[in-house]
Amino acid sequence: MKVTYDSEVDAIYIKLSDEKPDGVIEVKEGINIDVTEDGKIVGLELLDASKKTSLQSFYSYEISPGITNKAG
Repeated sequence: MKVTYDSEVDAIYIKLSDEKPDGVIEVKEGINIDVTEDGKIVGLELLDASKKTSLQSFYSYEISPGITNKAG
């Protein structure tokens, strides 16, 4: 997972996969999900990010108990 912030357009992008998205699902104005043709989520985009969330929250993260990190 990779999180990037573009200050010029005030957008956060959360890249979940290296797969190329084939489409976008707009959940709500300024909240988009990038998906593959078969429906896999590969990224999340949040426009006007500084107005919708604290940008500081993206500098660190926690893994909740009970959730494991499984590679492969």
